[in-house]
Amino acid sequence: MADEREQKAREMELLSGLPFWEHLEESQKEYIIHHTMVHHYEKGSTIYSSGSMCLGMTCVLKGSIRVYLLSEEGREITLFRLEQGDPCVLSAACVVSQITFDTHMTAEQDCDLLVIRAAAFRQLTEENIYAKCFVYELMTARFSDVMWTMQQILFAGLDRRLAGFLIREYDRTGSRKIRMTQEQIARQINSAREVVARMLRRFIAENLVEVSRGVITLRDVEGLRQI
Repeated sequence: MADEREQKAREMELLSGLPFWEHLEESQKEYIIHHTMVHHYEKGSTIYSSGSMCLGMTCVLKGSIRVYLLSEEGREITLFRLEQGDPCVLSAACVVSQITFDTHMTAEQDCDLLVIRAAAFRQLTEENIYAKCFVYELMTARFSDVMWTMQQILFAGLDRRLAGFLIREYDRTGSRKIRMTQEQIARQINSAREVVARMLRRFIAENLVEVSRGVITLRDVEGLRQI
């Protein structure tokens, strides 16, 4: 019961923190609460892929999610990640007609996802201009994330991309130990595992990192920042 109360409190915290929430009528708030649920996903499971059932508007209660494109040849391009508290409408293509490209969402860790059902969210955006503006502002923010990713792929060398990723993980977690495999890192920075392995060997030679099975330890954070 305590866990359920804690989860309900977290749900309400996320809902009430949405920019349009204070502009809803009480009946609209009750309607959204009634049509909101929590979905649990195990690490590695697919949360959403184009062509699957439309989820609706989502918010990450716990865990992290990787959003990516998948080519016909099976190559993945990571667009961005969603962390605790992050909202997303890419899983609501049936609601937002402007979403015309195929995306996939996978749980990087065990995840709890707050979901406002698609039909309810569609009705809300039709009735409330603040909710509609929120959708377009969120889409703009995600578009900026995607453009930054494309810029990195097209113009940044692998040493900068890898060093930047390691530093962002260090800043995010506060730990010098990055507990990810080289394959996972390669997916995050849109490269191949073999290429990442070669660059890590260079970083080891320059005394920037240490590498063991499934763990990369940052030895020289400032050196990585300079890269």
